[in-house]
Amino acid sequence: MIEVLHKKLDSYFHEMVDIRRFLHQHPELLFEEKETPKLIAEFYRNIGIPVQENVGGNGVVARLKGTKKGKTVALRADFDALPIQDEKDVAYKSKVPGVMHACGHDGHTATLLIVAKVLKQCQDNLAGDYVFIHQHAEEIAPGGALSMIEDGCLDGVDVIFGTHLWATEDTGKILYRSGPIMAAADRFQITIQGQGGHGAHPHTTKDAIMTASQFVVNLQQIVSRKVDPIESAVISVGNFVAENAFNVIADKVKLAGTVRTFNNKIRASIEKEIEKVLKGTCITNDCSYSYEYIHGYPALVNHQEETEFLAALAKDVPGVVEVVESPPQMGGEDFAYYLQHVKGSFFFTGAKPVNANAAFPHHHPKFDIDEKAMVIAAKTLVSAAINYQKAVE
Repeated sequence: MIEVLHKKLDSYFHEMVDIRRFLHQHPELLFEEKETPKLIAEFYRNIGIPVQENVGGNGVVARLKGTKKGKTVALRADFDALPIQDEKDVAYKSKVPGVMHACGHDGHTATLLIVAKVLKQCQDNLAGDYVFIHQHAEEIAPGGALSMIEDGCLDGVDVIFGTHLWATEDTGKILYRSGPIMAAADRFQITIQGQGGHGAHPHTTKDAIMTASQFVVNLQQIVSRKVDPIESAVISVGNFVAENAFNVIADKVKLAGTVRTFNNKIRASIEKEIEKVLKGTCITNDCSYSYEYIHGYPALVNHQEETEFLAALAKDVPGVVEVVESPPQMGGEDFAYYLQHVKGSFFFTGAKPVNANAAFPHHHPKFDIDEKAMVIAAKTLVSAAINYQKAVE
């Protein structure tokens, strides 16, 4: 059965590539996805699988019933793009100015669609039920997972598996990890208010730029001096805005950044420590401030039994040359919400382009993947879905 499904996946590789490249040329930003979910739903209707649209917003869910009793296995893919200009010189370059698939979500979607197609063709021999979750809006909190869960996408589901095509790892590698594998991803927004004035008379001003600069430097002491070095945490300021003429001392600076953690106690502590540093720095420089801390996705915590099950079967998947334990990744993923409701595991599938000149990290304007990795991801997901029925008999 597994061998048959794997061969079918091989035979549909070119269709998988065609779907991925079409989506790559026509990306849609999170919460603005309209044509992509239509394409997904139409694909399911054409292959005869019942499908539900507008799940939790722009999500799509299809359900396939086997002819024998068994568990209900969910597989998930995301399909939103990023506000990045595609700078690749390829035939399938994005046709939407300032928007591109720079994280592999087009590949995730193409992979899951073909997985569903081959499972449908073997429906008469399937045990259990299969739920194909196509999620909108993964890139920025609040994301689409929570609203889809609230709308019933996990109803009746016993286990869920998902993968991320990982362009920084070689094709043929599967990376797994029990417990926390991706970090909680929070953000903060700060305004420092001073009193502007002429650049020639700094003593008559309250310099917001100097205060904000000191704050950014002081911020680095939180992780180095307030967090146990055995634990992991990141605080990064990604936005520092103070637009003025060259001879004007700024009265206001706006900052924004991100916090990444795995431990909820450290997460809460850092939220408070940022404001303590901010308050102290502003008092020293006679400035005021506003501070907003926005909780993003929680840490993605894989279930041990399901992860060990996934890692064991991955070794026998055709095309997989190495199965390794992944170090924790500081990136965030709202797949975390699914795992708070049902058992399951999320893993990485190596997808580094063979051409070293085409190998760029995620969220880069020249990001791309080795499309052969999609077949490996598909075979691993199919193996997990089918073998799980046997594992729980």
